[in-house]
Amino acid sequence: VLYTPVPEGALAPNLGYTARDTVDVGEILDFAMPFRNLTQTKFEDSLLVKLSVIDRNNIARKLPVQKAKDLAGGDTAMVRFRIDTKEFPGNNTLVLDINPDHAQPEQYHFNNILFRDFHVRPDYTNPLLDVTFDGVRIINRDIVSSRPHIQIRLKDEAKYMLLNDTSTGSVQVKFPDGSTKDYYFDNDTLRFTPAASGANNTATIDFFPEFISRNQSEGDEYELLVKAKDRSGNRAGTLGYRISFRIISKPMISNLLNYPNPFSTSTAFVFTLTGSEVPTNIKIQVLTVTGKVVREITKDELGPLHIGRNITEFKWNGTDQYGQRLANGVYLYRVVSTMNGRKMEKYRAGSDDTDRYFTNGYGKMYLMR
Repeated sequence: VLYTPVPEGALAPNLGYTARDTVDVGEILDFAMPFRNLTQTKFEDSLLVKLSVIDRNNIARKLPVQKAKDLAGGDTAMVRFRIDTKEFPGNNTLVLDINPDHAQPEQYHFNNILFRDFHVRPDYTNPLLDVTFDGVRIINRDIVSSRPHIQIRLKDEAKYMLLNDTSTGSVQVKFPDGSTKDYYFDNDTLRFTPAASGANNTATIDFFPEFISRNQSEGDEYELLVKAKDRSGNRAGTLGYRISFRIISKPMISNLLNYPNPFSTSTAFVFTLTGSEVPTNIKIQVLTVTGKVVREITKDELGPLHIGRNITEFKWNGTDQYGQRLANGVYLYRVVSTMNGRKMEKYRAGSDDTDRYFTNGYGKMYLMR
């Protein structure tokens, strides 16, 4: 009787089986399964491993996996692989087959196959979109700089689905003549910064357009359209983000008002700037009714300024240049502003009737403690 022995292997989960049954979409699923040679006969070569995932649509997808080592008698090989779950949201079945189709001689094959169910939690939450013009969230038809820095930030809660691709967002601008222009990430006008980590899954688009206007009173109106989505296809809003804004290229400053007026504890200043950049020099002078300057508020004190409507962070508390409380009564004020050494012209919108509150460029405020 002539007999040529062949090996017999089997899955051996008791020797170190590792697998999770539930993960978040995009999370890496680590898997380890021992395979043991139950005989003293050596497998002739490295063991072929076949891996596939049957997804929620009952479609089997074959995944690449390395061969296992050739097994001596009584030896064990650890089959390890990692599955990127981005493409497998929902319920799935993992199918592992070692030495498929009897690639090498073996006594039995039924104990080489594993079916393992696992669930990938899908992402159904819409990402959050935030748009600022020169660091400010504007309202519809606000005046903005003719050379604004528009920053678009998209934040997603799915920490394993990083926003790291330019397909995340698209930017369009509708011009005053009704035409629409698409902008692309192929120059410095539109820059994309991918999310760096899942702890703060936020992608940033920096947009540096340049606009012009011909209407110096009301400005020319443009419209920004932003569409954005996360890696799961969830959109930031059904119709996208749209906002109209006005461009007035000429640098001007409106009448400056204080609010509240009268005031008892403090008052802020409200005014509008046009053009492409904040004036190089701007200050507010507070005077007595006899014309004596009692307080001069510098540009640095006023806080951050931007093209468009400004409400100063600074609030005057009714004290003089030395911090002494001033007496109750009427005080005059005026704004002095220059751009590159030249006095700025006054901006007045069509509906602006604030001139009636000023006499020769001076306004009145009332201090009532």
